[in-house]
Amino acid sequence: MTTESGATTSPVLELDDVRVTRQGRDLLAHIDLTVRAGEHWALIGPNGAGKTTMLTMCGALGHPTAGTVTVLGKRLGRVDLRDLRTHIGHVDPRHRMLGDNTVLEVVLTGLTGTSDTVPRWEATSDEVAEATTLAGSVGLAARLDGRWSTLSQGERGRALIARALIASPALLLLDEPATGLDVAARENLLETVDALRIAHPTIASVTVTHHLEDLPASTTHAMLLRDGGIVAAGRADDVLTSELVSGAFDFPLAITRDDGRWQARRAH
Repeated sequence: MTTESGATTSPVLELDDVRVTRQGRDLLAHIDLTVRAGEHWALIGPNGAGKTTMLTMCGALGHPTAGTVTVLGKRLGRVDLRDLRTHIGHVDPRHRMLGDNTVLEVVLTGLTGTSDTVPRWEATSDEVAEATTLAGSVGLAARLDGRWSTLSQGERGRALIARALIASPALLLLDEPATGLDVAARENLLETVDALRIAHPTIASVTVTHHLEDLPASTTHAMLLRDGGIVAAGRADDVLTSELVSGAFDFPLAITRDDGRWQARRAH
């Protein structure tokens, strides 16, 4: 890909003929994916399709059985994964902490790459200011001192987005971010994701979901997975069609898009 200035941009994420085998079974096979700066990919498919396994590869949390995975220009197997992960933002609503941390503390753990605050580690005043700004940008300015146990699921999701952003990642991974949210909280979260993509135009992202309704309007590309293989991949409007999504889920579906958002209904 070439930018308007004529410079060539390297992929942020590249999977080349990736296969992942566990106990003699292929969880993924013949997976190719290239994600560039400013692209926002969705991985969609039924349970067991391989979405979570693929996100593990994208997040440098595991190695493929065969093929190559290159994240931020570093090939897995030839790089310190712990260092690489500090440049990847990961939003997982199942995030667990031992301590009942405040929103501000949760955001700051994005700098240490830990689930909880680190003993004897102290953020600088600039880092605290940045964490405060990020919390405000996701609608949590009034909840900085709120404890994790008192936050709604939607507030937790937004706090985790701020946590992922504080290390200025080039790649943001969202693992079913709307899990457990009611309709209002989901819409608030998706608006937050759309806004951060505008505020950070060079960031690339990969979102895993079962539901097309959970995709932000800013989604640019999509990959449909089934039984560990690719059904289709490319521009979102070319991939998220009634025919292709029905094939991925082995169920007759009618896909529509209104005001940038997708919906799936049983086809009659």
